[in-house]
Amino acid sequence: MPVDLVKAPPLMLRAAGLDEKWLQDQIQADPSILGLGELEVAGREHRQPVGGRIDFLLRNTEADTYYEVEVMLGALDESHIIRTIEYWDIERQRRPNAEHRAVIVAEQITARFFNVLRLLNRAVPLIAIKLSAFRTTESNLVLHPVTVLDIIEEVDDDHLVDPTELSDRPYWEKKSPSTLAIMDKIASMVKASGVEPRITYNRHHIAIGSSGRNFCWFHPRKAQGRGHVELRVGSDIRDAVLSQLQSNGVDASPRETRNIAFGTTVPELERQSVHVTEALKQAEAASK
Repeated sequence: MPVDLVKAPPLMLRAAGLDEKWLQDQIQADPSILGLGELEVAGREHRQPVGGRIDFLLRNTEADTYYEVEVMLGALDESHIIRTIEYWDIERQRRPNAEHRAVIVAEQITARFFNVLRLLNRAVPLIAIKLSAFRTTESNLVLHPVTVLDIIEEVDDDHLVDPTELSDRPYWEKKSPSTLAIMDKIASMVKASGVEPRITYNRHHIAIGSSGRNFCWFHPRKAQGRGHVELRVGSDIRDAVLSQLQSNGVDASPRETRNIAFGTTVPELERQSVHVTEALKQAEAASK
């Protein structure tokens, strides 16, 4: 069957008679349109103690990660960059035991501000999303998110970890033995594949690497015997690895542009050992 190619130039939302409230309503109804995975809305126009309101506070409940999101129509400007980072800093002080990401969403991000964001990204886990609109019919629009800047991989390397955040195995034996048991099971899978795992114990998570960057992270869950696993496989193969896991019974979901996350237990890992081991191999290979 022949396929017709239709050109659809980007449409500025204000030119379509739509405002920022309309865009916020779409995000409220379906946060996944930002391309950050399945997140829940923890707050909209969330009031800050220093004055002002952040557009959205989104949360990944499995990873206990918060996204402080600032949305604007048109071209990105200085005030929105400052506001996004300010709100991110406030929220991470409010919830120091959770992970936090500063997210800025705009229709246009110029080269000048992209360079500014890239420099800031060395100190702040900052995500920049260019959200484009395309008209498909007279009454229908498509919103297409492109992550133009993601958090840098180097923040997960051992040599960049804050020394005050480092911990040890006895700490985790007391804090979350179930998380430790899951980590031990996955570490044994990595070792069985011929790779010697390098384990780093931090106060809020455990990381596994090998000869390259860390590629696997563990976070505790409240449910007894259950833990949260996150793998970095890279953007090139993320969707293929995700599909393979899901088709074989692993309740995995996408995280940002390069990662896969899933909740699990030791018995589940034993049942899904072949498929999880294959995903671990691919994550380890991508870490070098």
